[in-house]
Amino acid sequence: MQKHTYGSGLIGNCAYIAHVELDTNISWLCLPRFDSDFIFGGMLDREKGGRFTILPETETFETSQAYVENTNVLETLVSYEEGSYKVTDFAPRFKNFDRYYKPLMVIRKVECVSGSPKIKINCRPVTARGTQYLRPSFGSNHIRYMGIDQELRLTSNAPLSYIEDGKAFGLHKPIYLVLTYGRPLEAPIESTAERFLKETTAYWQGWVKSTHISNFHQKLVLRSALILKVHQYEDTGAIIAASTTSLPESPGSTRNWDYRYCWIRDTYYTLTAFNGIGHFEELEKYFEFIQNLPSDEKGRYQPLYSITGDSLLIEEISELDGYLGNKPVRFGNQAFTHIQNDLYGQVLVSLLPLYSDQRFTEDERSSSQPMIMNLLDKIEETMHEKDAGLWEFRNLAQEHCYTFLFHWAGACAAAKIGIRMKNDSMYSQAIRLRDEAVKKIEACYLPDRKAYAQAIGSTYMDAATLQMITMGYFGDDLERANNHLRALEEDLLAEDYLFYRYKHMDDFGVPETTFLICAFWYIEALACVGRVDEAIEGFGTLTKYCNHLQLFSEDVDHKTGSQWGNFPQAYSHVGLMNAAIRIGKKLDRPTFL
Repeated sequence: MQKHTYGSGLIGNCAYIAHVELDTNISWLCLPRFDSDFIFGGMLDREKGGRFTILPETETFETSQAYVENTNVLETLVSYEEGSYKVTDFAPRFKNFDRYYKPLMVIRKVECVSGSPKIKINCRPVTARGTQYLRPSFGSNHIRYMGIDQELRLTSNAPLSYIEDGKAFGLHKPIYLVLTYGRPLEAPIESTAERFLKETTAYWQGWVKSTHISNFHQKLVLRSALILKVHQYEDTGAIIAASTTSLPESPGSTRNWDYRYCWIRDTYYTLTAFNGIGHFEELEKYFEFIQNLPSDEKGRYQPLYSITGDSLLIEEISELDGYLGNKPVRFGNQAFTHIQNDLYGQVLVSLLPLYSDQRFTEDERSSSQPMIMNLLDKIEETMHEKDAGLWEFRNLAQEHCYTFLFHWAGACAAAKIGIRMKNDSMYSQAIRLRDEAVKKIEACYLPDRKAYAQAIGSTYMDAATLQMITMGYFGDDLERANNHLRALEEDLLAEDYLFYRYKHMDDFGVPETTFLICAFWYIEALACVGRVDEAIEGFGTLTKYCNHLQLFSEDVDHKTGSQWGNFPQAYSHVGLMNAAIRIGKKLDRPTFL
């Protein structure tokens, strides 16, 4: 079977994300938000999804893609017999009037590289989930696309008639295509686009310079950080799991989910990665989001919310063909109805840097005491409750070891916060809950395997329990950590350091593909127990499972090396960063000349 990889890169500015294929097509763009209807959705249906391509007049051509160094500015080189040209795609983002300027604006610059190329521009946006093409209406130097509430406008210095007719024309000067949603571009096209490109490039390169990382696989870590950054919806602080929906975990599996929402759990991991490279702005924005989240009448949170904190995420099935014919295509996610109790501890661990790091002032954290006490109360209320767990089982409720691990970690974090805030009741409750959580974790222990099962009463191994090692549950007891790790390796380790989540039957059968973040958890665990050489080798091996732009998907078929699942997956990039940071700390030793 041929290896499958995702042939696209993405651009974004913390207000929107667009996917650009190797053939220059914008195959995924939702506006005005990450979770809105798509304007271009060819990724899920080649016919109904619309298109936005910049192609030569021949069907025979070659392409390559690369990011401008240390940026989210994407360049696609198109070459054919008559010549070559470059398409530069970017989402403007830079400081303006003490705020970030991040308009709903896609800018595409097309310039000749060699020869005398001719190009055909085809822009066909859609609405209503691909059931309706927008109607073009011509202005003096723009095309307005009619059929949605806000104005969608393509402003260009290219001949508009050629764009509408799909007619090839010579590329004798740089062509600029500025697609705007809402407020149009009312400024000189060429000079404005060039200024925005220069300032956006400078912003991203400056952001990269402010990171603090070791030399271990620095290029991969920086690319992952850049990708993660654009997954935060800066307006509210929410961070999404992925910008796509319904890319299958494996062909024909029907495991096709909408990931364009903010999972509290996923965000914990993302913030851990940002903290690891010295970026705290994302945590501060997320703190605002958390404080504004609705809870039920009992003060309990749900596992995920929309990027504006909406709690109702009804799952609907569309008539679209699906990615490579894989149905169903889902919008919304039923997981919002699940009970997933690990999230309370994850919020507490996420907030800990606000209290443990002296760079945050008292004013930045003083209002959170009631929220922390509520989170502790929720840990107490759910300590003996079964839940759907990390993997969101739809028809299986258990007392998951992973959930208890975060009850433990959250209680430990709250105890530290209680000390910092001189809150004795917070501290004493946290210590009591920490000890209760330890008892529940130990109830998952399998003496014959010297390891911890997925849940109380279960004998299944679960890759999520790798984090017992990475989060320090075993302390300095390397023997216990190694015993548990060996049991996980025996059951879940695949070839090339890939790792299964679990191998038992779930709601949709037995999982066919490995889960990439589990593989990076495994690498991190190897480093924690002192198997650093294996960790280094494994990390290097896993890096080959990216696409041409070093972007990683959610799942990998270990038999073919194919990428599957939503793409790029924040989880996977988080796993890579945290594993690299862990190994880097092991390798960083002071040296003296």
